[in-house]
Amino acid sequence: MASKVSTAMLLLSVLMSIQLLAASAGNFYRDAVITWGEGRGKIQEGGRGLALTLDKLSGSGFQSKNEYLFGRFDMQLKLVPGNSAGTVTTFFLSSQGEGHDEIDFEFLGNVSGQPYTIHTNVYTQGKGNKEQQFHLWFDPTAAFHTYTIVWNPHRIVFLVDNSPIRVYNNHESIGIPFPKSQAMRVYCSLWNADEWATQGGRVKTDWTLAPFTAYYRNINIDGCAVLSGTSSCKSSNSANNAKPWQTHELDGKGRNRLRWVQSRHMVYNYCADSKRFPQGFSAECKSSRF
Repeated sequence: MASKVSTAMLLLSVLMSIQLLAASAGNFYRDAVITWGEGRGKIQEGGRGLALTLDKLSGSGFQSKNEYLFGRFDMQLKLVPGNSAGTVTTFFLSSQGEGHDEIDFEFLGNVSGQPYTIHTNVYTQGKGNKEQQFHLWFDPTAAFHTYTIVWNPHRIVFLVDNSPIRVYNNHESIGIPFPKSQAMRVYCSLWNADEWATQGGRVKTDWTLAPFTAYYRNINIDGCAVLSGTSSCKSSNSANNAKPWQTHELDGKGRNRLRWVQSRHMVYNYCADSKRFPQGFSAECKSSRF
């Protein structure tokens, strides 16, 4: 009898945990607003999912309702299938203004059978030129996968299905600006960039295949929302209240995984492009471990 009671209590505990997770999960109705596309963006599944569509007249996009100064930002995406040449699907953080900060995931489409290119970049005070690009080790159009940006005062980490693909460390000690003073919103979009997106613009968008659709699901933002100039984390900055993303760094397993991704799947690194930077690479290229 005691065993049955224990089992029932365990099942009840599991169900309550699932309900709590569901309650805390992101919802596009609550967390985001469709900002452009004239109806080409649609929230689905009661707020769990969102579809963006691109046709010859327009793409579409949405943004988070709040802006944040540091956090962990998770988004599940299923990219445009088939011949996606010329299309760009995005998930990024950005502030506003001429000297804006930005942290980018951009997914550059390609002709059927060729891999998507993940384009990452970091802008600080309006300056970028810190691109790294990767091919994925799976088909990103066949199922949803989770793409994550972790941003804290020490580093920015890009993850795919919780595997790190890039780390951009704070190198202010050697004079390299780091994005840490401007609050940013989450932005996502699907748009046409066939002048540069696929094989340097050599392959154009095939509009006979339109409309193109990308799917977003399970937005999850755990960050310091900035409201009226005040961070929601300001009153909870003690070590006891710190969240994992606030001190996130790679352990040995994470460093090994990062090396595996970069050795096998990186297709471009600004720190190795001597033709583009004949005067020498940026200082962080020499001091960064990754």
